[in-house]
Amino acid sequence: MGPALLFCPADRPERYTKAAERADAVILDLEDAVAPEAKAAARQALIENPLDPERTVVRVNPLDTPEFALDLEALRSTAYRTVMVAKAEDAQAIAQALADYPVLALCETALGVVRAAEIAQAHNVVGLMWGAEDLVASLGGTSSRDEDGGYRAVALQARSQVLLAAGAYSKAAIDAVYLNIPDVDGLYREAQDAVASGFSATACIHPSQVEHLRRAYQPPRADVEYARALLAAAAEAQNGVFSFQGRMIDGPVLKHAQATLRRAGQA
Repeated sequence: MGPALLFCPADRPERYTKAAERADAVILDLEDAVAPEAKAAARQALIENPLDPERTVVRVNPLDTPEFALDLEALRSTAYRTVMVAKAEDAQAIAQALADYPVLALCETALGVVRAAEIAQAHNVVGLMWGAEDLVASLGGTSSRDEDGGYRAVALQARSQVLLAAGAYSKAAIDAVYLNIPDVDGLYREAQDAVASGFSATACIHPSQVEHLRRAYQPPRADVEYARALLAAAAEAQNGVFSFQGRMIDGPVLKHAQATLRRAGQA
C-alpha cells in the first residue's frame, strides 16, 4: 500500500470504485461512517461490490459490540483480508477474534492508547493507527485541536505513543485523518511532519486530500540526490563516522538517507 489511505462509507457502493481509483488503498468503513439503521445494507454492499483485496481494508465495529459478529460474517463472504479494528483496546481479543486476518488496530480511546504497546505485540496486528477525536471524546473533552489548528498536548502524546509502540515492534504506523478538508496547506504540513517522524501512511476522508498526502510522502529530488551521494560516500569511506559536505555522518544519519530512498522507491 502507498501513503494515502482513503476512508469510504461502506453503505455508499457507488463511491467504491472512485475511491479505489484515487487512493493508494481504500478503507471501507462499517463503523462511524454508517448510521445504525444502514449497517445491514452496508454489509450487503460490501459483499456485492468487490474491490482489489490487496488495496482494500475493511473497518469493522468494536469487538465488544453486537455489530462486530455481523461484520465478521459479512467479511467471510468477501475476498478481503486486512481488517481495521475500531476502538482497539484488547490485544488478546484481537488475536482470538481475528486470528486469520492481518489487523490494523485503531487506538482511539484512552485505554487503547495506553495499551498500544500490548496491542502491537498481537501476532496478527500488522499496524497501528490512532484517532484524535474519539480519543478526546473518551476523556470527556470537546476538541483535539487548539484554535490555531494544532493538536492539543494530550493528542500529541497519544500520536507519539502509538507511533513509538508501532516502531518498537516493527509494525506500520498510520497517522490520523485531517478533518479540515479545505485546509490543504495544513494537511500538507501535518503529513510532512508524519513523514519526518516515521509514520508509514496517513488516512484521509476526502479524495481531494490524496494528492497532498502523496506529495508530502514523496521526497524532493534534492533530498533523493543528497541521500544517494551520502550513501555512496559512506560505501567509499568504510568508516563508522566520517565527514560529508561539512557534516559529521554516523549510523543514524545513514538510516535517514536509506529511508528517503525507500520512500522514493529507489532502495
